[in-house]
Amino acid sequence: MSRYRSLALFLILAAVWGSAFVAISAGLEYFPPVLFAAFRYDVAGLVMLAYAAFAVDEWIPSGREEWLLVVVGAVLLIAAYHSFLFVGQQHTTAAAAAILVSLSPVLTTGFARVLVPSDALSPVGVLGVAIGLVGVAIVTQPDPSNLLATDVVAKLLIVLAAASFAFGSVLTRRIDASLPIEAMEAWAMLGGALVMHGVSLALREPVTPAEWAHLEAVGALVYLALVASAFGFLLYFDLLERLGAVEINMVSYVAPIFAALVGWLYLGEVIDLATGVGFVVIAIGFALVKRRALREEFGQLEIGGFRSS
Repeated sequence: MSRYRSLALFLILAAVWGSAFVAISAGLEYFPPVLFAAFRYDVAGLVMLAYAAFAVDEWIPSGREEWLLVVVGAVLLIAAYHSFLFVGQQHTTAAAAAILVSLSPVLTTGFARVLVPSDALSPVGVLGVAIGLVGVAIVTQPDPSNLLATDVVAKLLIVLAAASFAFGSVLTRRIDASLPIEAMEAWAMLGGALVMHGVSLALREPVTPAEWAHLEAVGALVYLALVASAFGFLLYFDLLERLGAVEINMVSYVAPIFAALVGWLYLGEVIDLATGVGFVVIAIGFALVKRRALREEFGQLEIGGFRSS
């Protein structure tokens, strides 16, 4: 029974995070992109901080290493990732954005190997990273005669978002700090929101009270802050403990399916052939990069797909 519960929770998480890309597209019709992302984490950060204060004993960072962990998380995992993502998603579909973000686990492995030269990628691993980048090229479809086309630049910004998250993930793992992950996420969310408010002010993004009068705008913000961020991360923590890092990473390759489905139903977005092919190619790259971990992890699974706890 635990096996099926884990599978159900995994699919719920994939659905929540996949549909979040649709909520971003919907909200971008009303809010400036960076300010929209900042508002999202104003709310989500406060909710997560309240949860951290309730769930863990040491929820306030102390010492240089713990604050460094929070700063890296705030700047790279929250501010850079979401700023690039929200700006880029103004000019692409929710499904394409979700697919490009799924490159993140491939890039995470690549960055980890660069930062730890003694643990270099094997030739097959290098091939996997290269294949993942080919998948990005298929999705973005750059035109050599017009590399600065709006849709190409938008998709490349989303690739930068994935790279920011991947690099931040590697750095946070290398910082020797004992701060519980719930507390780290909460403080990183609030710090990232503060950084994004600063970026929004620097960009002179406009905001008017009329934006808050639209039910769709408020609904998108509430969904992203409370469902995709607060509830989504709590579900992620639970599954991380149940399934481990390798299996939970697979959510990146299920979420785009939900993004495509919800984007089609709610926004009328249609996924083209190139985007679908690019998704398959990126997934193949991930499988090659993580082949040993996948073999070890899934070799332990019972029939049904998830390990029984």
